[in-house]
Amino acid sequence: MSVGRAARLLLLLLAGSGLEPCAADRCSWKGSGLSWEPRSRTVEQVHLRCTEGSLEWLYPARALRVVLEPNLSSTRHTTVCIKPASDFQGASIYVERAGQLHLVVSEAEEARLRHVSCFSAHTPQRVALFLQASPQRDISRRTASFQYELLSNQSAAGPDLQKMALVEAMCRPCDNMELLMAICSSDFVVRGSIRNVSHDPENHMSQVEVSGQKVYRQKNRIFRQDEATGEWRGPIKTLLRCKVKKGAGDFLFTGNEHFGEAWLGCAPRFKDFNSIYQTAREQGTNPCEFQFS
Repeated sequence: MSVGRAARLLLLLLAGSGLEPCAADRCSWKGSGLSWEPRSRTVEQVHLRCTEGSLEWLYPARALRVVLEPNLSSTRHTTVCIKPASDFQGASIYVERAGQLHLVVSEAEEARLRHVSCFSAHTPQRVALFLQASPQRDISRRTASFQYELLSNQSAAGPDLQKMALVEAMCRPCDNMELLMAICSSDFVVRGSIRNVSHDPENHMSQVEVSGQKVYRQKNRIFRQDEATGEWRGPIKTLLRCKVKKGAGDFLFTGNEHFGEAWLGCAPRFKDFNSIYQTAREQGTNPCEFQFS
């Protein structure tokens, strides 16, 4: 069946049925198509109220409407990114735009399932996704699951993770104010050195292996401490075109996390950052306090 025909059929299904709300927590939802009334034409509806979370739909049946509606109404989230699970199967994902459904993730396109898909949100405070279950001949277990993130940077809109990485990887040295802001707002701030750099030309990505002396902040446990040596280690991703190379020295790594991975933002040499911060502090222009100890 063509994508266009599938989208039209899904619209007809939605038009001819009611919407039934499902129970969901603030960020994530897990449910099963086996618990639904087989003859019902009702389309189940889920509301997720966070800027990031996950959904797991076991034994997909008929259609599921997922409304991403974060409570942070003052923030305009202009980009939505979806990362399907490695074993995603049993459904396809569409996004609603101006009454039309556009395919985002197709079960039939295995290569597409391995990547993050990002797209612009035409209505920043409310994004509607539709999951259409694929026809099944048996009762074998299938799970359509994915993680989602809402971003407030429109430049991230695009078909894959590379575009989302542009939010973090500027591929140029940060200026003094960007450095000072980075320590205030980044998901992780780590002092350390570069152990190794590996490149993935196929996906246009690079990975920096960091050996850390001090972890000042991290959102999740990406950087882990070796109990024997006390050393912190963890990977940081960036774009291949940033041409990151292994080099000696002590750096302050900053950036944000997406789908459980650290993405590089500003990474000045630690002595340079120290000088910039102390000057700003003396002048009273530092946007936040930073504890070096």
